[in-house]
Amino acid sequence: MFQLDEQTQMIAGVIRQWCNSTLTPKIPALEAGTEMPFDLMKKMAKTFGFDAMLGGAVKKRIAKLKAGDAGGEETIAKAAGNPMMMHVVVKELSRVSPGFAMGFGVSLGLVGGAISSKGTPDQIERWGLPLATLDMIGSWCLTEPGAGSDAFGSMRTTATRDGSGYVLKGSKTFITNGPGADIFLVYARGDDNNIATFIVERGMTGVSVGPPFKKMGMRDSPTSEVFFDDVRLGEEHLLGRGRGAVKDSLGSERSGVPAMAWGIIERCYDASLAYVRERKQFGQPIGEFQAVQLHITDLFLKLRTVENIVYRTAWMQQNGVKDMPFVNASKAMSAQLAVDAAMTAIQIHGGYGYMEELGIEKLARDAKLLELGAGTTDINVLAAARELIGLQ
Repeated sequence: MFQLDEQTQMIAGVIRQWCNSTLTPKIPALEAGTEMPFDLMKKMAKTFGFDAMLGGAVKKRIAKLKAGDAGGEETIAKAAGNPMMMHVVVKELSRVSPGFAMGFGVSLGLVGGAISSKGTPDQIERWGLPLATLDMIGSWCLTEPGAGSDAFGSMRTTATRDGSGYVLKGSKTFITNGPGADIFLVYARGDDNNIATFIVERGMTGVSVGPPFKKMGMRDSPTSEVFFDDVRLGEEHLLGRGRGAVKDSLGSERSGVPAMAWGIIERCYDASLAYVRERKQFGQPIGEFQAVQLHITDLFLKLRTVENIVYRTAWMQQNGVKDMPFVNASKAMSAQLAVDAAMTAIQIHGGYGYMEELGIEKLARDAKLLELGAGTTDINVLAAARELIGLQ
């Protein structure tokens, strides 16, 4: 359980090489917004065969469903046979660009995963398959201008019955991949006041997207508002009804945060360890000072803690184990540890850590979103406590 298999180790190595040679040089342009990350995501998928591997897994699921074998809901990663592999991919991407990793994970895991696990064969074939192969980019649309932590209670986006279809009206905000998405997975309040999930295509009449937001961090992950002005949807666009589907997706989103935190902390630890061995002050390497040694051990413990969280998360996904208190609490803890690790790494590096060239200040800016997105730290901790106590 606590060791990567040979194939996953190999994939980690080639992804790290690709990040150093291809992704890192693009970061200034991605952060400035002069380039979008979506074509690079598609090229990455083809370079490493993710499109063929994950697309093949989705095609098998479509065939099973058409043959009448539902087989239960499956994430794309589980269907491909190794959830840990995708966590490692996200970790490696997050060492360099947590924003790129987030956009990749939202499109493939949240949107593609929701459609592939809950959709009909026709829905999976039409939308789930191109999302799994990254031929299309997806956005997950839950948050609204007045509905953040109280996403259900304050939701104002509506889907009104109109003959054999629906009319979607409202807006969403802070939407990852919004500026470049082909598919929007939209949550709306139906006539019966229950939450329904719809698959919306970018080119539909009434769909519009705002300009990318200017953000503290995750600048290489374009984020925007999305507007739905009387968008007409056929029954085939309805993915499901009820809050359960949303909570499942929230669980998937939160399960992906520790892998991002793992990448951030690992990079901070590796860079700090190398620096304290090389940097000399007062005639000796700064690693010989006890105060610095305490920081290094602190980073090491944070790294191993989050690494073990990811291993357990992958084991749960592989074996179909649901443990929402663990998912919520570990998301909150991993996010906090990533923020703390990035700030510690900056402190160890001193003025050099504050400079853009080293890349650690970017990780600090990016890490903060992990405490806010997919439910704030407080919301996740309280959700875990309420379920443990039995207050749900």
